[in-house]
Amino acid sequence: MILLKLFFVFLEVGAFAFGGGYAALPLIEQAVVVRHGWLTIQEMTDVVAISQVTPGPIALNAATFVGTRVAGIPGAIVASFAAVLPQTVILLFLGWFLFHGGRITMVDRALKGLRPGVTGLIGVAALSMFLSSVFITTAPVAIDLIATGAFVLVFMLRLKRVDLLKLIPLGAGIGLIGGLIEHFAGR
Repeated sequence: MILLKLFFVFLEVGAFAFGGGYAALPLIEQAVVVRHGWLTIQEMTDVVAISQVTPGPIALNAATFVGTRVAGIPGAIVASFAAVLPQTVILLFLGWFLFHGGRITMVDRALKGLRPGVTGLIGVAALSMFLSSVFITTAPVAIDLIATGAFVLVFMLRLKRVDLLKLIPLGAGIGLIGGLIEHFAGR
């Protein structure tokens, strides 16, 4: 039964995730955290972080990690398959249509209308990840100073066009050092 639920959840995510992996994150969060309670918001943030540093599309990686968490290896296979099935069918249809002389002005118009909505979905996902990363959920209103410092530093360096391949290890290093400081400080 859980495999069937996973299949339909990620089939829905795959069918409505226009705009790429970041646009799929709010859909995944809504289904996995809010609707089914399979993960906490903190676990979802961890899934997103892991999905970003592993090769492959972020939505597919997230589906694989969530499937593994919920139902082991079979869950990972089912969730991953379901997440890519709708796009595969759509791409096969559009590819056939394009290579047989078809025009896709209607598709172009639909995609043009979707762009602002996709931007909003990405913004919601970014805000949700920011809040769960910077604010400590165990306290009424407390800011994680290490996470905030890492965010500000990496954000400012990215504005100065520092290469992403340098920023990812920098952020991870700050997190590791901050974790060690907290551990030894007895927090």
